[in-house]
Amino acid sequence: MDETSVELFVSSLRPLIVAAVTATIPLAVISFVLGLVLALVLALMRLSSRPWVSGVARVYISVIRGTPLLVQLFVIFYGLPSIGVVISPWPCAILAFTLNVGGYAAEVIRAAILSVPKGQWEAAYMIGMSRSTALKRIILPQAARVSVPPLSNTFISLVKDTSLASLILVTELFREAQRIAAFSQEFMLLYVEAALIYWLICLVLSSGQGRLETRLDRYVAH
Repeated sequence: MDETSVELFVSSLRPLIVAAVTATIPLAVISFVLGLVLALVLALMRLSSRPWVSGVARVYISVIRGTPLLVQLFVIFYGLPSIGVVISPWPCAILAFTLNVGGYAAEVIRAAILSVPKGQWEAAYMIGMSRSTALKRIILPQAARVSVPPLSNTFISLVKDTSLASLILVTELFREAQRIAAFSQEFMLLYVEAALIYWLICLVLSSGQGRLETRLDRYVAH
């Protein structure tokens, strides 16, 4: 890089990092937390003995997993206004990402619950626990440990997917890179710089994931 490119790279670091800290990461965290709540509800619905309850969850998960996230974003942001429902960019992005995470994480949580030995249910019933109490105190804590790795991967993917929010006018990391690139005409430099920041964020998250897995592994029977 020439001297001008180096100066632009350095000067653009601050606004890109600020966009990552104030928009990209909060957008991912909020959507992921809400998505986990939705995923738990869907997972329990999938495990329901009532066919219509399980069926509703199955269809929802199938639709979410079978359609691109970008299409889901566009349906909510550009499609809903045609029927009179207008949502501003930030809530729209959170809604779309939450619905998407819910669809993917539901199967992770369901599989984690099913991985808990049936004897755990039986032991809980024998000491007088109801199904809901057993689920809350016995089953879900064990399932949580099993689901940490795949859910962590889902969160890391979500951080990268937040770049799609730039297409519905959310000013996050990638949109800020687009703005600076359009002004400076240094598209390659700014996009590579944005990619490096995404990479560094994911490296930090991957490191945290590894430590969490190591810490929880001691509580999981092998």
